[in-house]
Amino acid sequence: MELEKPAREGSEARVDLRKRVPEATAPPVRGGAAPEGCLAVAIRIPVRIVVLVLVVPVRMVWDALVVAGRFLNDVLFRPVGRALLWLGRAVFVWPFVGLWRYVVVPVGKALGWLGYVLVVVPMGWLYRYVLTPVGHALAWAAKGVGAALGWVYAYVLTPVGHALIWLLRGLVVVPALWLYTWVLAPVGRAIVWCGRGLVWLVSTIVTGIGTALYWIARILLVLPVLALWRWVLAPVGRVLAVIGREVWDALGHAWRVAGHISLAVGRFLGTLLRWIFVEPVRWVYRSVLTPVGHVVRDTVLRPVAAAARSVGSATRQALASARESVRQARADFRRMLLGEPRRPRPVDRGEPSGRGTRTLGSSTTALTKD
Repeated sequence: MELEKPAREGSEARVDLRKRVPEATAPPVRGGAAPEGCLAVAIRIPVRIVVLVLVVPVRMVWDALVVAGRFLNDVLFRPVGRALLWLGRAVFVWPFVGLWRYVVVPVGKALGWLGYVLVVVPMGWLYRYVLTPVGHALAWAAKGVGAALGWVYAYVLTPVGHALIWLLRGLVVVPALWLYTWVLAPVGRAIVWCGRGLVWLVSTIVTGIGTALYWIARILLVLPVLALWRWVLAPVGRVLAVIGREVWDALGHAWRVAGHISLAVGRFLGTLLRWIFVEPVRWVYRSVLTPVGHVVRDTVLRPVAAAARSVGSATRQALASARESVRQARADFRRMLLGEPRRPRPVDRGEPSGRGTRTLGSSTTALTKD
């Protein structure tokens, strides 16, 4: 037992060494990505420089077109679209809605009522008082005819049919079964055996010819094409794939860089436009137009408004007094011509007059009333 322990320890040490060797010899990979070849590194920088020079003008033109499109959409296209939509509704939708609501629907209701009165009611009367009795009579007649036909079928046609079936079985089925069993079946088996032998012979010949053609095509076509693919097309395809990937990455990188450049240029132009046009206009509005407007408001507009309000109140009072004077003069003229209007006389309607509220000293009963 003691001699077996060192042997086991030595075998475990060898197993550990075998397991650790691949870990020590495995090449390190940075960032978890596949290592790149020297061809990709040599192509990347020139391609990115060329693509950046070509893409920057395109990106700036694209951003300018986007800004112009948004401006036209906000200023021109959206209002024009709303106006055209309203015009289309006014010209096409609303007249048809009015026609449908006030012409087609009432006419349809009237036609429906007229059709109900002229068609449905007479047809219902015709069905109830004419077609239904006629149908009942026809059903009774059909039931009698069916009973007669059933008697004929049961007592005439059924015995005749049974006799014909027995005669057909004796004259046709038995001879046909004997012919199939003793003549057709043996002949068919012989034909099937001969066909199987012929099929085996043909399949053997075709298999040999196919095997020969397969090896000829493999030697003359497949192996050269495989060599061309493995030693020519695959390396060229890998190189083109590397070039295409680098060009695509360079386009994406150049498009992003051109976006930053276009944004910086746009901000510079916006700042320049603000300092050249917007700030002077804002300064003139704040420093010149606003004080002048306040002065005009305080010295001209407010006194004019106060005077207009006073003139309006005086005019309203004068009109009110004139209306009252005209009303009084019309009443005096009517009184002078027609006299005083008669006052309505009170009419006794026989209704009980209202009494006061009940107290402890009064009562409404016949025995205790005051």
